[in-house]
Amino acid sequence: MDYWQLSGIFRKNRNFLINLPVNSEVKTTIIIVLSQYRIGFLPDSGFVRFVVFAFMLFFALNQQLKGQDPEFSQFYANPLYLNPAFAGTSALPRVVTNYRNQWPNQGNTYVTYNLTYDKFVNSIRSGVGFRMMYDRELNGVINSINTSVMYAYHIKVSDRLFFTMALEAGFNYKQFNTSGLIFPGMIDQGTGTITGTYPLPFEDGKKIFPDFSFGLAGQKDDVYFGIALHHLTQPDQSVIEGDQVGRLPFKFTLHVGAKGHEFHHGLISKNFTLSPNLVYRQQGSFKQINAGIYMLEDWLTFGVWYRNNLSLRPDAIIAMIGIQKPKFQIGYSFDFSLSNITAYSYGSHEISLVFFFGEYYKRMFNNTMLIPQM
Repeated sequence: MDYWQLSGIFRKNRNFLINLPVNSEVKTTIIIVLSQYRIGFLPDSGFVRFVVFAFMLFFALNQQLKGQDPEFSQFYANPLYLNPAFAGTSALPRVVTNYRNQWPNQGNTYVTYNLTYDKFVNSIRSGVGFRMMYDRELNGVINSINTSVMYAYHIKVSDRLFFTMALEAGFNYKQFNTSGLIFPGMIDQGTGTITGTYPLPFEDGKKIFPDFSFGLAGQKDDVYFGIALHHLTQPDQSVIEGDQVGRLPFKFTLHVGAKGHEFHHGLISKNFTLSPNLVYRQQGSFKQINAGIYMLEDWLTFGVWYRNNLSLRPDAIIAMIGIQKPKFQIGYSFDFSLSNITAYSYGSHEISLVFFFGEYYKRMFNNTMLIPQM
């Protein structure tokens, strides 16, 4: 059992559980994460903290908890993260930056930064891209850096249909910061006070491992679609010696959308375009569906999404607003939580910036995607 696997249960959209026999590593890891949340919602008493920890530990004893990838709500404002097959599908070379702060009223619990660059290379009829992401979990307990490059070959079937197929290869670096953590061996069972130190089951708390992904995307007239397969080899991300369940789960993504026809609203005398979209994701036993619609009116974009983890209770409503210019766009979104996690935090903020460079030129064939900008 790995500590960044366990952190997933506290992260939005990562609360799936299956049975597993309990061992000392599971107990240790649970206490590691729970200790990060004692300040702010527990009384300043070692005994009370210990009682609450024990209750939550009892609840989690028979669970296996798997980690998941960082979450972004502005799917199409981070296209290479959604699907590497989007490399080179914009009309101009593109630089994208993304920032997400999840559960901000509990401090910077989960903060993610993302930077990508991609362009179409006319001579080889292909798109190339680069992506770098920094993810900070549990207020810095787990820090991850991911870098990758991608190659997407563009195939023209007809004037109305084209596909792109992409391969992505990169490296992940994960680091575990133990300063300030409380382990079971540091808690006095009689008084609940915290004393002493605890021997760690790993050496330096760092891990570097390769990662590979595949993507396929296409467009027919005004309908765009694609699938993405991430973590093809399910790399081992555990720093604990002998851990057999520390592999990063395979992730499957299916997305489809359409650019609607222009509509005219007589009251405001404006033309606007509607774009419905659907994104389904599965990683391990976790499943999620997102349904949304965008409205584009000249340079202003609005969007709303509904997110559900295939349960009776919805997970979140996502509201978006953005400004689009020929060489620049900016977007802001807020996730309003509807699940039980609202007792901990009401939502998340996300900001995207996209820059386009160079001059427009005629391609050998039309292969620019009509995807939304957020």
